[in-house]
Amino acid sequence: MDIVNPVVWSLHVGFAVLWTGSVLFVTLAVLPPALRGDVDGDALGAIVGRLRWITRIAALAFLASGGHMAGTLYTFESLTGTGRGHLVLTMIALWFLITGLVEVASGKLTDGLDAGKLREPAREAKPFLYGAAGLSVALVVTAGLLATPGLI
Repeated sequence: MDIVNPVVWSLHVGFAVLWTGSVLFVTLAVLPPALRGDVDGDALGAIVGRLRWITRIAALAFLASGGHMAGTLYTFESLTGTGRGHLVLTMIALWFLITGLVEVASGKLTDGLDAGKLREPAREAKPFLYGAAGLSVALVVTAGLLATPGLI
């Protein structure tokens, strides 16, 4: 039995859970108090720094594990010509979009915190974090569709 594919799949899913959960946590649990000014700037900076690092490490993990899975489970024709392939391509597009949104939001928060501000950078980051959170939900739904046997 080939043990590599289940290990790679488990790493891929594990990082996806960590990353999407982190995006949702920061957006839904950390951003609202930051908007009210109820969070210490240093604490917010540490949380944003962690989100940024999780995003970057997850990107490397997704590139390696997703590249392995795509190379062993799909051909170009199956990626572009089947429903499952379209779901994989959708996940890749969502991954890039969420990563970009998180990087922009974390940059706005970090720059504002470095300038000694809290509420203003939180307001500036809000649409980007909301977008990343919404797309994270879409990513999880897409993964669920992809994992459902016989659906597509």
